[in-house]
Amino acid sequence: MKTEQGIVIEASDNVAKIKVGRHNDCSNCGACPGNDSVIISANNKIGAIVGQRVVFDVKEVNVLRGAFVVFILPLIAIFVGVLVGGEIGRYIGADTHIFQIAGGIITFLLSIIFVKLFDKAATASEKSKPEIIRIL
Repeated sequence: MKTEQGIVIEASDNVAKIKVGRHNDCSNCGACPGNDSVIISANNKIGAIVGQRVVFDVKEVNVLRGAFVVFILPLIAIFVGVLVGGEIGRYIGADTHIFQIAGGIITFLLSIIFVKLFDKAATASEKSKPEIIRIL
C-alpha cells in the first residue's frame, strides 16, 4: 500500500473527498485534469471532517490492475483482432488486409466497452477506494 496526504474538502456517510497535491508521478502521467491538485473519494471510517489534513492508503494492486486494463488490454485486443481477422480472410479467400483492419477495429471497440464496464465496477467497489487511516 502507498500512503498519501491531503485535505478533506467534503465529508458525508463514511466517504470523504480529499484534495491531494500532485507530485512527480502525477505530472509525468497527465491523465487527470488540472495542474495543482486532484480530488479523490476515500472511505472515511475514522470520521475525518472538512478542513482536516489526513493520511490515506492507496492500494497499489488496484492501480496496477487499472493501468493494465486501460493501457495494455486494448493493445492486446487489437493484436488478437488483427490475427483473427487475417485468419478469417484467408479461410474465406478474401483480401486479408480488410479483415485484419476490421478485426482490429472490432476488438478495439469491444475492449473500450470492457474498460468502461471495469471503470464502473471499480468505482462502485468499496474495496478499491482509498481509505483514510489517520488524521494529522
